[in-house]
Amino acid sequence: MYNPKAPRLMFPLVVGLIGLGPLLTGGPVLAQSFQLDPPAPAQRSFSSTEALGSYRLPTGPWHAGDLPVQRVEGEVTRTVWRTETAGLTTLQLLRPLREQLQGQGFTVIFECETLGCGGFDFRFATDVLAEPDMHVDLGDFRFLSATRLDPAGPVVVGVLVSRSAANGFIQVTTVGPESASADTPLSAADVTDQPLAVLPTPAGPDEFARLVRQEGSVALDDLAFESGSARLGAGDFPSLKTLAAYLAENPDKSAVLVGHTDASGSLAVNIALSKARASSVRDRLIEVHGVPQARVLAEGVGYLSPRASNNTPEGRAQNRRVEVMFLTSTQ
Repeated sequence: MYNPKAPRLMFPLVVGLIGLGPLLTGGPVLAQSFQLDPPAPAQRSFSSTEALGSYRLPTGPWHAGDLPVQRVEGEVTRTVWRTETAGLTTLQLLRPLREQLQGQGFTVIFECETLGCGGFDFRFATDVLAEPDMHVDLGDFRFLSATRLDPAGPVVVGVLVSRSAANGFIQVTTVGPESASADTPLSAADVTDQPLAVLPTPAGPDEFARLVRQEGSVALDDLAFESGSARLGAGDFPSLKTLAAYLAENPDKSAVLVGHTDASGSLAVNIALSKARASSVRDRLIEVHGVPQARVLAEGVGYLSPRASNNTPEGRAQNRRVEVMFLTSTQ
């Protein structure tokens, strides 16, 4: 569906240099970007950038008089593109953009279509640019929000698509880190998307059970996630085998996976990232280890429950983790 000759939606993001040695001071800043290819020939009808702004990123549908959002701050870019091809459905507009975002390391945290979004109420509760730049058909629109961890901090994207009789409309709102200052050094140890700290993992279900009784939860400290992503890396993680075996031996229990981050970045984005990572672990347990879907949940608390100081690289590494706690069936 992609048109290689169509203009690309380019979104510059400022990312600090990452070194392997000591702190970098006074160096330049590298500009990284992600790009989206419109699914049809398109022209840009609006573009603006705020060096420091905020955006209320929808994270769920309008329900009971309220729209759940995460308020994120940073460099805010708003762009609207109008396709020149009539007849494309809103799914045909959105799906290629979703696939491109995922291919560039973004994790989708919410996606909806018209009534599933909340219809009229969702449209007027979220950030939509005015006509004629952005047109929204109240009976036919879709929305997607996604996040990615870059070295300088998290990046969030909101994509709203709709159409008229003659055109398709794509609004993309991006919030990334503020421009890094030359007098604010950054080291590799400060990057929040490094693998979780590898600490001792219970050897088997018996030791696992002892820790559950003693501590109430167990950290799955051998897990590692792909760089800049909430996607669990490839590998045979012993902790997941142990967890699956424990659940098999204890059919009255269900597991709750709880994601945690360090204190870099905003609370809202860290909560979304921590839940996305816990969800990735849940998917692996279900797909690879055969754990029934109904027996494992995924939640995220961001940086609200540290187990070490966030003032040191070692402490931040320990705080980036996924823990498991258990619920006992009352039936």
